[in-house]
Amino acid sequence: MALALDVPIVEPMLPRPFRVMDRVLETADTFTLNFTASDGGPPLGFSPGQFTMVYAHGVGEVPLSISGDPATPEVLTHTVRAVGAVTTALSELRVGDEVGIRGPYGVGWPMERTVDSDVLIVAGGIGLAPVRPAIRTVLANRDDHRSVSIVYGSRTPEDLLYQHDLHSWKSRFDANVQVTVDRDAPSWTGDVGVVTPLINRLSFEPDRTIAILCGPEIMMRVVAKDLRSRGVSPADIYVSLERNMKCAVGFCGHCQFGSSFLCKDGPVVPYASVADRLAMEQL
Repeated sequence: MALALDVPIVEPMLPRPFRVMDRVLETADTFTLNFTASDGGPPLGFSPGQFTMVYAHGVGEVPLSISGDPATPEVLTHTVRAVGAVTTALSELRVGDEVGIRGPYGVGWPMERTVDSDVLIVAGGIGLAPVRPAIRTVLANRDDHRSVSIVYGSRTPEDLLYQHDLHSWKSRFDANVQVTVDRDAPSWTGDVGVVTPLINRLSFEPDRTIAILCGPEIMMRVVAKDLRSRGVSPADIYVSLERNMKCAVGFCGHCQFGSSFLCKDGPVVPYASVADRLAMEQL
């Protein structure tokens, strides 16, 4: 399968220089960086669900899903959790600092299939970052869709990403937005528990639904099973499998998942194509 790129890449392994425009602290260990190209070249256009490889000078490179708005490609947004050497180095960047970025890579969410469909988006934890471009695209073109439902689960209220976005989405009358946390806090007045019970509150026709899932694999398995029991076809359920990518162009094999190379065949794939593999431990 060919790379789904909006902008051709002459040398797929050569990063372009980008500078930090601003930095937003989302949670105690997660932050959002907005970049702009510093080489005078064109914006890095992308489709919702694609990713880039971000190089921290002198440290290394890491794959990151794009979490910004496809309608404003001149701003490249990444939301990052500091969990390793490269992401920790990125967490120390300040406005004006430079990184190398190559991409975009991979297959994104099937936005064309959401038209005239009930759209159900379910995210867990930092999995909200890869679906955020899809949410923004769907809401910006609301009249092109039937019902729009967004379900988001996080560990605690303090771990909720994009709280301004969540408030904005929940204030809309043309979208059903449900948010839950695993553990509440004294100030939390919302739902507590896993995401699956919230699906009971949604209105959608199973045979006209496109479901977009991103989060821990166990969450995606459980939600996909629940949706299938409600009549949603596995072919209409899409998941993002962000495995350990190194080269992003199918050379190194780090992202191999069974017979698939997720940097090229994913990271977004139909659930029907991976359901059997997702059930296998340690694959």
